[in-house]
Amino acid sequence: MSYDTVVVGAGLAGLTAALRLSERGQHVLIVARGVGATHLAPATVDVLGYLGDTQVASPAASLPGLSNGHPYGHVPVDQLTTALAWFCAHTAALGYAGGPGENLLLPTALGVPKPSALAPRSMAGGDLRAGGRFVFVGFKGFKDFHPTLIAANLARARLPLSIEARALELEPPPTRRGDLSGRVMAGRFDNEQLTDWLVHALEHRVEPDERIGVPAVLGLRSDAPWQELEKRLQRKVFEVATLPPSVPGIRLFQALSAALRSGGVRMVFGVTAVGARINAGRIEAVEVANATGTHAYPVTSVVLASGGFASGGLELDSFGTTRETVFDLPLSGLPEGHRVRFAPRYFDEQPLATAGVATDDLLRPVDGSSRPVYENLHAAGAILAGATPWKEKSGTGISVATGYAAAEGILVPAAAPVSEAVR
Repeated sequence: MSYDTVVVGAGLAGLTAALRLSERGQHVLIVARGVGATHLAPATVDVLGYLGDTQVASPAASLPGLSNGHPYGHVPVDQLTTALAWFCAHTAALGYAGGPGENLLLPTALGVPKPSALAPRSMAGGDLRAGGRFVFVGFKGFKDFHPTLIAANLARARLPLSIEARALELEPPPTRRGDLSGRVMAGRFDNEQLTDWLVHALEHRVEPDERIGVPAVLGLRSDAPWQELEKRLQRKVFEVATLPPSVPGIRLFQALSAALRSGGVRMVFGVTAVGARINAGRIEAVEVANATGTHAYPVTSVVLASGGFASGGLELDSFGTTRETVFDLPLSGLPEGHRVRFAPRYFDEQPLATAGVATDDLLRPVDGSSRPVYENLHAAGAILAGATPWKEKSGTGISVATGYAAAEGILVPAAAPVSEAVR
C-alpha cells in the first residue's frame, strides 16, 4: 500500500505532523518501535523556559535571543502561535490554558517552579505567579509524590509573589494491589469511586482560600474526577506531575490517537524504520522491519520524528561515532573529531548536547553545503540539532512547533498526493 506521507516516530512531534497532514486530506502512516515520550512527560507544552540561567517570562518575546541554529530558527513566531492554537483546538478534551505570550509557573514533584506556556486545565490552577496559600495532598503508599518536600521547596523558591504551602497526607481506602503506581491510582479514580473518598477526606481539612495540589493521577480516561473535585469542594484543585509514567501524558496520547484514528491515520507499533529506496534525490519508499522481515512502503513525503539519543533516533557506538539511525543523515552539533563523548569536568557542557540533524526552512535535513539531502524528507522534534531541551525547558514546544511546521513544509509546496487509484 502507498501513502502520501510516512511519519517515523510516535512522539509528540510525529503525532502532531501526522494529525496536521491527515486533516488536510493526506493518507498517512505512522511507524514506530513504541509510544514516544508522551508517557514520560507531564503533558505541558514548554516552549522556552530558560535562556542560559535566566528564567523566561514570555517565550514569544525571547525566541529571537536563541542562536541561528536552534530549531525555533525555522519556525517564525506567528507560525508557532498558530501551531499552539491548532494544538489546543485538537486537544480540547484536555482544555489547555496559556499561550506563547507568557509562561505559567507550575510546581513539579520536587517543588521547583517550572515555566510552561501551555498546561492542561487540570494542572493550570497550580500557577504560582499570583502567590497565595497552597496545600499539597499526598496518598500513603503512593511513593512518587512527596507533599512535604514540595511544600518545603516552594516555600523557599524565588517567586513573583510570596506563597504559603503546607503538606497533608491521606490514607486511601485499602486495596489488594501491591505498590501504588500512578497508573494504579488513576485506575482507582476511574473505577473505585475514589473521588467520593477524597472529597470527604478534604472538605473539613482545607481552608477556603487554599488551592489544593494533588498528584496527577485523577483518572486515565479523562479529567472528569478533577472536574468533580473542583465542583464539590468549591476550591481550586490542580494536579501536579509525578514521576513517570505520566497520567496526563497518557491522556494526551489518547486524545491525539483518537483524533488520528478519526482522520484515517494508520499507526503501526513494534516496527523499525531501517532505510529508504532513493530515486533522483527523493525517497520513493520507506523500508520498515518487523519480526517477519522488511517491507517497503511507497511514499510521496516522509517526516522523520524518531527522537534523539534517548529514543534511538541518534546512536553513539562504542567507538565514539554518532549516527542518525534511519536514513544515515549528516549530523550537526558534533564536537571536533566527532569522537568526543564526555566533558573533562562533571558540570561542563555535554559535547553532544546539541547534536542532531540540521535543516532548511522547510525542515528538510541538509548536508554540509546546506542543500536538502532528500527533497521530500522533513524532520521534527528531538532529532533536530541546536537545542538543549532539558536545560531550556523547550522540548515539547519544539515538538509541537516543528511537527506542525514539517507538515506545512509538505503541504505548502503541494506535492501531488498519491492517487486513490494507486492506493
